This record gives sequence, C-alpha cells and structure tokens, in this order.
Amino acid sequence: MSQWSQVQQLEIKFLEQVDQFYDDNFPMEIRHLLAQWIESQDWEAAANNEAMAMILLQNLIIQVDEQLDRVSQEKNLLLIHNLKRVRKLLQGKYHGNPMHIAVIISNCLREERRILAAASMPVQGPLEKSLQNSVVSERQRNVEHKVSAIKNSAQMTDQDVKYLEDLQEEFDFRYKTIQSLEQNDKNSALIKQEMLALQAMLNTLDYKRKEVLSKIGRVIHEIDMLMSNMLTEELLDWKRRQQIACIGGPLHGGLDQLQNCFTLLAESLFQVRRQLEKLDELLTRLTYDGDPIPVQRPQLLEKVNFLLYNLFRNSFVVERQPCMPTHPQRPMVLKTLIQFTVKLRLLIKLPELNYQIRVKATIDKNVSTVSNRRFVLCGTHVKAMNMDESANGSLSVEFRHLQPKEMKTSAGSKGNEGPHMVTEELHSISFETQVCLYGLTINLETSSLPVVMISNVSQLPNAWASIIWYNLSTNDPQNLSFFNNPPAATLSQLLEVLSWQFSSYVGRGLNSEQLNMLAEKLMGQQVSYNDYQLSWAKFCKEHLPGKSFTFWVWLEAILDLIKKHILPLWIDGYVMGFVSKEKERILLKDKTPGTFLLRFSESNLGGITFTWVDQLENGDVTFHSVEPYNKGRLSALPFADILRDYKVIMADNVPENPLKYLYPDIPKDKAFGKHYSCQPNEVSKPSDGGGKGYVPSVFIPVSKILNDSTEPHSPSDLLPMSPSVYAVLREHLSPTAIETAVS
Repeated sequence: MSQWSQVQQLEIKFLEQVDQFYDDNFPMEIRHLLAQWIESQDWEAAANNEAMAMILLQNLIIQVDEQLDRVSQEKNLLLIHNLKRVRKLLQGKYHGNPMHIAVIISNCLREERRILAAASMPVQGPLEKSLQNSVVSERQRNVEHKVSAIKNSAQMTDQDVKYLEDLQEEFDFRYKTIQSLEQNDKNSALIKQEMLALQAMLNTLDYKRKEVLSKIGRVIHEIDMLMSNMLTEELLDWKRRQQIACIGGPLHGGLDQLQNCFTLLAESLFQVRRQLEKLDELLTRLTYDGDPIPVQRPQLLEKVNFLLYNLFRNSFVVERQPCMPTHPQRPMVLKTLIQFTVKLRLLIKLPELNYQIRVKATIDKNVSTVSNRRFVLCGTHVKAMNMDESANGSLSVEFRHLQPKEMKTSAGSKGNEGPHMVTEELHSISFETQVCLYGLTINLETSSLPVVMISNVSQLPNAWASIIWYNLSTNDPQNLSFFNNPPAATLSQLLEVLSWQFSSYVGRGLNSEQLNMLAEKLMGQQVSYNDYQLSWAKFCKEHLPGKSFTFWVWLEAILDLIKKHILPLWIDGYVMGFVSKEKERILLKDKTPGTFLLRFSESNLGGITFTWVDQLENGDVTFHSVEPYNKGRLSALPFADILRDYKVIMADNVPENPLKYLYPDIPKDKAFGKHYSCQPNEVSKPSDGGGKGYVPSVFIPVSKILNDSTEPHSPSDLLPMSPSVYAVLREHLSPTAIETAVS
C-alpha cells in the first residue's frame, strides 16, 4: 500500500494535520494524482542537488502533462483547470530554483510519515502534545486579529491627519485673508465676527491635534504591548518548534504567518512615522501657546523608532539551519571542507529592501573560550537578500557553498579531537547585516543553533547524539558551554524523540511496545519511565552492561541497517525489531509451530535475526534463533530472499524451511512475497541451460540443528546451490549423504 493510501485511511484529526501543510506551493491534487510516482523519487537527495532537482522538476511537469491529457479526454473541466494552474505554477515559480520544490515535497512526505507514525501510537507524546497546545493556537489567532486591528487603526488615523491638514489649510486661508485687509476694515463688526469664527476654528484645530496625537499614542501602545507579549512568545514558540523539527519532530510551520504579522506591524509603524512627520510639517506652518505637537511628537517619534529597531532585530531569523547536502536528515552536524547550506529570512517583507541587504556569515564570531579549535568559513560568505529565489516571495538569502575549515593552533597542530571531545564541542554560525530605510540605519545580527564540527564521518553518530540532546534539553539558542555540565533528560521525552528518528529517517516510528523495550534497555527491567531522568553519559558515553558499545551506537547501527537493507520490510511493519529474548519466547510459545518473528540483535551491532517456535515429538515447545545477519551478509543476499529460501537440516532429515507464519499468524509469503527478488519457480532447471552452458545458481542459507544443540544457529553455511540442483541431489542421494555434504 502506498504511503498516500495509508494517509487517506487516517482519522479526521490526523487528516486535518495533513491538510495544513499542503497549499499552493505544492497542491494536494498533484500529491493525489501522482502518488506512486512521487513516492518513488528521491526528493531528499534532490533538495541538495540542483541538477537532480531540475531533472525531477522536468519529469514532474511531464507527469502533470500526461494527467492533463487524460482528464481532457474525460472532459473533467474542474480538474483540467486545476492542472493547468499547477503546471503554470511549477514552470513559473520553481524553474529558477528547482531545489525548492524538492525541499517542499521532501518535507511533505516526511511529515506524512511522522503523522502515520503518530497515528499508530496509542498516546501522543509529551513533546508533540506541548507543540500542539490549544492555548498556543488561540494565541496565534489573537495575534493575527490584533495585528489586523492595529493596521486598521493606523489607516483610520491617516484619515484624521488628512482632515486635520484640510482644517488647518482652511484656517490658514481665512486667517491670511483677514491679515490682508486694511486696518479700518479690521474694525468692522463683520470682521470681528470672522475673528470669533477663527478662534473657534483654532480651538477645533487644537482639539483635533490632541485627538490625533492621542490616537497615534494608542496605536503605538498597542504595537508595543503586542510585540512585548504575544508576538515575542509566538516567535520563541516558532524557534522551539524549529529545534524540535530539526531532530525529527513535527514539521514546523507558521513562519509565513509570522512574516505577515511582522510586515503589517512594520508598515503600521512607518505609517505612524509619516503621520508624525506630517504633524511636524503642520507645526512649521502654525503653532500657538499650548500646542500639543512640540511636546508630544518627539516622545512618540522616539518610541516609534525604538519599536522599529526591535521589530527589525527580531525579524532576522535562520529559516533553515545549517545542513550538509550529503546528510539532509542530520542538520547542524558539519564536516570540515564539506559544503553546507543555510537559509535566512527577514520577516519584514518590504519591496524597498529587495537586493538592498547584504548578509555576511562568520563562525564563532563572539566565542573565545568554549573551544580550543578554531574555524573559518570558505566560499561565498556575503550575499544579498532578495525576493526572487524563494517560491513564496519572502525576503531571504540562502548560502549554498560555505565550507568550514579548521585553522592550525599556534603550536602548528590541530585541536584535540578525542572521540567525545570533538562531538561535544558546540560552535555557532553568525550572520550580520545592516538595514538603511527612510533615514533609519539598523544593524541586525542572528545566529544558527549550535553546530558540531567533525573532521571524520565516523564522528557523525556521536555528533548527532549531541545535537539531539541539546535541542531536546534546552530552548536556549546559544548555550555553547552546554556540555560542560549537560542536564538529564526526561526519559518519556527522549523515547518520543527516538521514535522520531525512525519515522523521519526510515519512514516508520516506534510503537509503545518497542519503546518499552528501549526503556528497559536504558534503565533496567520493568521501569516506570514517565518521570525518570536519564543522564547524557548513560545515553551516549557509558557502555551497555556486558557490551563494548553505548546505547546510542547500538541504536544508530540499527537505523543504518534498516535504511540500507530492510527498509521496505520495516515500513510495512513486519519487523518487530525491539523485543527482548525473554519477551520473544513469551510471544511465540503458544503459537503454531513455524511461527517466527524478526528482532534486532542486542549483542551484535547492526544485526537482525529471526526466531521460530517448534514442537518436539513429546509435545515440548522449543525455540530456534539464527545467528544475526549483519550488513555484510545482507549486501550479498536480500533479507526477504533469506526468509523465503532459508533451510534447516535436522538430524536424519532433509533440508526444509521452518519459517511458516510471521507473528502472530501471517503466512510468510503473504507478508514478504512482494519483496522477493524473484520467485522460486523462476529459477531455471538444469535442462534449461544457462549463460555459456552453466546452470544459474542462487544462494540458499542453510543451518544444521542437532537434537542436543543449545548453541545459536549460524547463517554462515550459505551454499551456492540452485533449487533445481538441490532437486537433482534429492533424486540421487540419501538425506544422510546430503547432510554430510552440507556439513
């Protein structure tokens, strides 16, 4: 079943989550119509490879054209209209930046996998629950409502200022008319009456000036309160959601909404600033005793400028954290002399700023004591922000060709690169720029989340563990001394993040039973882990009891095994994986002989084994586990084929496949049939001949089990024997002779 088919079967609350991240950037119609084709492409790789992204974009347009031809024959007018619109969008919006559509589709597929994983969990995790708090959603709506109200108030004040200007012009005209009369005329009763009218008009002017200043003051106060409270909280929440998304959590959204709020507030503040400038202009033409403008205007203007400074400083954000194209799912881990990408955005989107802001990238700009290692950035480290490169027209800049290079120390040697020393050192990529607009000059600075610098890819697993622990444990964006005394993490939250590693990296998260096994692995048998605190050392530095590796190294090896060798089986949910030997026997003991399950080895890194239940002649139940298969063996023979062809030779018996049913009761071929590389009956018989007269051969894994054997059974006896050759042997040799040959 395709991923999209699984999504369509979700409950309505999960479908609503899916609906949130499909928009005009990537319409859901295309996701639906091209589901299988989209899922068969490597969008993650294309997101960091422009040539590959361009090819996929062109192929996507071809697929849309084929669908358009099909619906045109069916005369489906609505679908024809939508597909033409989508085709125009793909050609126009992404032709100059094909990697952007690859990023969008990759993120959508990843978020679908996360939602599918969440739907399979009986209870929503604590971290995800906190991110989807109804109070937060209510605050988002309130912010948008208040920003809209502020914008309306500023526009209404514009009308008041215009009325005030008209009123003053009328007063000025009538006053100058009187002033131009001869002295005798000024003493007439009519003129005295006009003077009284002018006095009343001046009183009205004074009242209107005070009213306009009061309204401007209220707008400024409302902006100040919104920025100080709700908008700041919204921005901090977005940054926290970004942290969580970087370590595999829910896709963080809301930046476009924040951009809309920041832009509207900036426009309102500049509008108020123009209103104050207009009042200053009116002041130069007319003033009087008790005039409120000279008293209040300077204070209001100072407050407006202060709010603009703060608004701009908060609007400069890292939209996409530093990430190597070669490891898109391991952001913030950077290898020396390997390019990485990072994207920044200014949330105040004003056309006047397009191509006017140049951003400079540096590394460890303000750090002098945290690390002995020093780095410089090579490549293009100064670029202009613009609205053309982003599909949504945001004012942004993406650095794509930065490389960190380690500098030699004064002694002429590189810094200390011990196995944990390097991966626990945190560094910072900083960005600075200057905005000059309407007479204001504002210096802006921001930084990435802490990154880990490695010099060898073997350091990547431990470096990624550091990134996970940091972003799980703190929302401080710049605590570079974090690992001097790393805090403990709540086990329940850590397990949730570990499940995210599986849902984001290998397409299927962990269920509660699998997480329970991991909790026992970390804390011991029957642990209640809701409020348990786990130390950093126990997670990543201390060896597991009786083992020569840490918990994290063991788990990372399993992720690598799944990704490279058993991914389809894992996504289908047929690999139980995380189950102890004791629990394994409890599950199998009452099952039909030949029932088996698949689990990851606890003693061998990156190993997978299977155990099946059998019944002796006296009725006793026995269990057999094969020695774990590692990536070396799985590179030679697909795991599904191993399960299909596996043979066991019992004493005095011919080889037979003991694997009948996948736990709990799924026929083996029904579970794994679609993953077999070829069907047994497709293998040529001896009489068919083969290439150059040879009989085609296949590897068949065979184990020998003695009646009194208590040792693990090894898959090492992989015989280059075709099924047809084996059939011929059975015709001419006794079972004992075959057993002797196999031994």
